[in-house]
Amino acid sequence: MLELLGILVFAAGLLFSIAWHEIGHLLPAKKFGVKVTQYMVGFGPTLWSRNKGETEYGIKAIPMGGYIRMVGMFPPKADGTKDDSLGRFGTMIESARVDALAEIEPGEEARAFYNLSAPKKLTIMFGGPFMNLILAFVLFIAVFSGFGLPKPVPTVSSITACVPTDSNPSGIASVDGSCADGEVTSATTLGLQAGDVITAINGTPIKNWGDIGLALQPLAGSDADVTYIRDGLSVTKNVKIATLNYTDDSGKPVSRGFIGMSPSTQWEKQSPTVVPGVMGTMMKETFTRLFDLPKKVVQTGVDLVTGNERDANGPVSVVGIGRISGQVAASGVMDTRTKLATMVELLASVNLLLFVFNMVPLLPLDGGHIAGAIYEGIRRQVARFSGRKKLPGPADTAKMLPVAYVVSLFLVVMSVVIILADIFNPLNLG
Repeated sequence: MLELLGILVFAAGLLFSIAWHEIGHLLPAKKFGVKVTQYMVGFGPTLWSRNKGETEYGIKAIPMGGYIRMVGMFPPKADGTKDDSLGRFGTMIESARVDALAEIEPGEEARAFYNLSAPKKLTIMFGGPFMNLILAFVLFIAVFSGFGLPKPVPTVSSITACVPTDSNPSGIASVDGSCADGEVTSATTLGLQAGDVITAINGTPIKNWGDIGLALQPLAGSDADVTYIRDGLSVTKNVKIATLNYTDDSGKPVSRGFIGMSPSTQWEKQSPTVVPGVMGTMMKETFTRLFDLPKKVVQTGVDLVTGNERDANGPVSVVGIGRISGQVAASGVMDTRTKLATMVELLASVNLLLFVFNMVPLLPLDGGHIAGAIYEGIRRQVARFSGRKKLPGPADTAKMLPVAYVVSLFLVVMSVVIILADIFNPLNLG
């Protein structure tokens, strides 16, 4: 039941994010007088709609995006000729132009999108991604400054009975309490309990969780004084520090001191000023990963067919993120605060991804229209500085339709592959 609730909560958040994105297009379009005939959340068959004025507002069956329909998206050719002599692509472009012009009713030519100035086009097309950016910012502030970040503190949450070994990686004691394949931990010898606060190790003050590891590093196999507070009283005991042997990421064998306790978590609220830096880093990483997206999609498809475990850093669809939200909600190891913070952070990350993805300068993404508006504006400014009396007409974005169809095909194939992988070879929180 909790897993279903988590999925439903994420689905509601996703629908709101899509609707919020489209409002970013809708409001400036109406402000600038463009005729908007549809405002839709989702694609495919219409589940519900209602007409208000000249605009139909509705929800469609597939929550993979949304759109507003503005009349006159593509301008007629400046010279009045047709492109159908250019073959299949020319016919495709000309058909799109004819359809766009057919939507313009007599006397409403000024309300066509293509007749707007470049700054107004830029405002309309950037409005959608900008709304996602704003929503991501607000949600990240809610996470960092509202919930805070979980910080491990040197307060005992639980203890490990035995030093982990290859044959006993979890450090579980035998039925009789002994450690048949390893050494008893220092925490067990000390009799540490949940709630004890470590304050010093061999005279080194312990102020945070990281201090424990640094203090223990040179003490493997040595006797040391461990000071902790229990029930308000400070206790110091001498104990032999256990030795943990393992291999680091480079394959080098390492031995270090090991006490055998897990930290408690303390939520620490952050200043809102940290959010822009975090978002900037995430946007940079997301943009970089977009270049590897085709390769990652292919690998996800191969893993799906062969049954191999998926790359945890590979692409995930809304289905996969919904499943993860459900796992978060149903988790037995997270408290309510952690669950809520994680789900809000997931939704914030999705909105940041929507911003970055939609800014890619290719049709049919918003970034393609933004690039067209920028090109149009630059071309007109150059003409003004050159002293031309007649400025260039609207940018002929219809010529980019072949690219738009290729990108759309890739997006459809990508969605199908990733959704199937999320259903039959899903990622799990673990």
